[in-house]
Amino acid sequence: MSAPSQPADASIRRLVKITLDNASIGRSSADIEHERRIAIYDLIEENSFAPADHVGGPYSLMLSIVENRLVFDVRLADGDKVVAHHLSLTPFRRVVKDYFMVCESYFRAIRSLSPSQIEAIDMGRRGLHNEGSELLVERLKDKISIDFDTARRLFTLICVLHWKG
Repeated sequence: MSAPSQPADASIRRLVKITLDNASIGRSSADIEHERRIAIYDLIEENSFAPADHVGGPYSLMLSIVENRLVFDVRLADGDKVVAHHLSLTPFRRVVKDYFMVCESYFRAIRSLSPSQIEAIDMGRRGLHNEGSELLVERLKDKISIDFDTARRLFTLICVLHWKG
């Protein structure tokens, strides 16, 4: 029995490159840098990404922060500009702040606490991550169609950008 095939347009409704603007990235801990690398790798491996009213990917995405706005600069894989969306960071501030506080607790916990204590902190971390991902899907509605797993990985990258060192 063969595996179900993906829709024919899956190869064009995806990201093939993600770049974070170096000017937007602050100094991060080794744990945060590790999360960033994993999120980018996972995004490239599997994602669903389609700008509204555009049918010509695959796409390249540059994420940056410009004048307190999150910028999604979407281009075709060859570099041709598709669209740039500027989102206010204000709706993300609380969830990102809470997420980072719980992440700090989690990274400390994995070095010294029991597995059950680590699991409890990790549940809180995942809950905040899901909340941020749902917010991202909502903020991009009618601009860029993404699935929940793509939103989760993008939210990780937004956290890296959001807290400038």
